[in-house]
Amino acid sequence: MTTRLRIRVAADLCCGHHRCMELAPDVYEVVGGFNPMDGCLVPAGAEESARYGADACPEGAITLDEEGEVE
Repeated sequence: MTTRLRIRVAADLCCGHHRCMELAPDVYEVVGGFNPMDGCLVPAGAEESARYGADACPEGAITLDEEGEVE
């Protein structure tokens, strides 16, 4: 079993550095210079990459919420 993660992006903190997308392009995208992914689920198998990209945000705008376990 694996834990699904939901991406949370604080739009007021995102400054458009793009580090999340540069370091984890399999998870994050940038549109209009900013990360629009608030509420999106992390693709199965990309949890480590999602954490890496979130941790790279210099503003701390990205957090990951656990959504529960799936098989």
